[in-house]
Amino acid sequence: MDWIDMLQWPAMAITVAATWLIGSRIATRRKVGFWVFLLSNLLWVVWGLHTSAYALVVLQFALAALNLRGMRKAKQVEENGATQAGPAGSAEAQ
Repeated sequence: MDWIDMLQWPAMAITVAATWLIGSRIATRRKVGFWVFLLSNLLWVVWGLHTSAYALVVLQFALAALNLRGMRKAKQVEENGATQAGPAGSAEAQ
């Protein structure tokens, strides 16, 4: 087993840590969580390419795009001074 095969374990741990950070009520932790998620996406892509898990690679790119979208929307909310993005399903939340 080479080192890239072992990459799945830190990728998993980093994904769990990112999920915990994103769920925080503290804005700074949530921001760090976005970046940690991007790191986990990168690790999963490296591992997925190595193991020919191409569906996983595509999933990671999709999740990274959604993560970047979330970062952008969070920044917009922060700049507008709002504490909430609006109710789910509203035009603001989309």
